[in-house]
Amino acid sequence: MEYRKLQGTDLTVSAVGFGVWTVGTTWWGVKDEQLGKRLLRQAFERGVTLFDNADTYASGRAEELQREALHDVRDQIVVATKFGYDIVNHPERPGQQERPHDWSPQYMRRALEASLRRLGTDRIDYYQLHNPRLDAIEQGSALADDLFAELEQAKAEGLIRAYGTALGPALNERQIEEGVASLRRGAPTQIIYNLLEQVLGEPVLAEAERLQVGVLARVPHASGLLEGYMTADTTFEPGDHRNWRLTTNERRKAWMEDGLKKVEQLQPFLEGRSIGQLALQFALHSPLMASLIPNIYDEQGLISYTSLDDARPLSDDEYGQIQALYAQNFGLNTSLIGEVVR
Repeated sequence: MEYRKLQGTDLTVSAVGFGVWTVGTTWWGVKDEQLGKRLLRQAFERGVTLFDNADTYASGRAEELQREALHDVRDQIVVATKFGYDIVNHPERPGQQERPHDWSPQYMRRALEASLRRLGTDRIDYYQLHNPRLDAIEQGSALADDLFAELEQAKAEGLIRAYGTALGPALNERQIEEGVASLRRGAPTQIIYNLLEQVLGEPVLAEAERLQVGVLARVPHASGLLEGYMTADTTFEPGDHRNWRLTTNERRKAWMEDGLKKVEQLQPFLEGRSIGQLALQFALHSPLMASLIPNIYDEQGLISYTSLDDARPLSDDEYGQIQALYAQNFGLNTSLIGEVVR
C-alpha cells in the first residue's frame, strides 16, 4: 500500500481508502453487518488507513459499525467523517434524497459530539462539510466564516485534527467553484473524479497544485463502469443503489451504454493490470491526489484495489493516451456527465 500526505494537514493516508457508506448502509447491497465489519477489518489488515464515514449514513449507524470493527486499532487509522445534514430534526428520506443542511456553529458542535460518541473516539482526524454549497465555504460569507471559525476552535481544542469539504451529491460543474473556494481556505476537498468523468479534475487539481492543498476523490470507478463486471444486461436486486441509478430513466440507461463503449476502448491498457486497477492508477496520477475512495462491497474488490502496487505501473505515455481519448469523448457524440446521482 502506498501512503500519501494530505497536503494542507498533518495527516498521512493510504492511497486507497474505504468509504464506509457501502457497508454502513444498504445502498450497495451489503445488508449483513457482520460482512460489513469483516470487510472493514480486512481493509485495515491489507494496509488501508483512511476510513471515510458520515453521520447521515444510516443516521449514524455506519459510524457505530466502524467503531465495532476497528475500535482496537483506533490509533493506527485516520478517522474521517462528515457533518452538515440535519439528521436530528429530519428523518432519512427514501431514494437517498438530501435532507436540509444546518451550517450553524451550534449544529456543528452537536454533530461533532454525536459522531465522537458513535465512533468511540476523542477526536476526528478529518472532519468534512458534507455536500456544502458555495455560501457555506466561500470566504466573506457570514455563514461560512462563522462555521470555519468554530471548526478552528474545535481543532484548537483537539476534537478534530483537520477539516475539509466533500462535494456532491451529484457531479455538477458548480463544484469547481466550491472546490476552489475550499482549497483557498486551506481546506482539502473531496470530489467525484475518474477517467470517464473529469469535469472537476483539471481545474480543482490545478488549484490544489498552486496552493499545495490536497484533494481526495470518490467514485474512481465511475459507479461500476470501471470495475470490469458491468454489461448492458447487468441488473441489481431491489434496494441496491446501483439498481436505482441505472433504471430510473432512459438517460441513465444511455449513460451506462455509452460508458461501456468507452470502457471497450480501454482494453489495450489492461496488460498487467485489471480495469479497476487502471482506474485507480489514473486517478492517482497527480501527486496532490492524496487518496481514492472506491466503492468496496465485497472481498474480490477489496483485494483487487488494495493490490494496486502489484499491478504494472501506469506510464506517463499511457496516461496521455487515455487523456487523448477523453478529450475526444472516446469518439462518441454524447455527453451524459452527471446523470448519475451519488
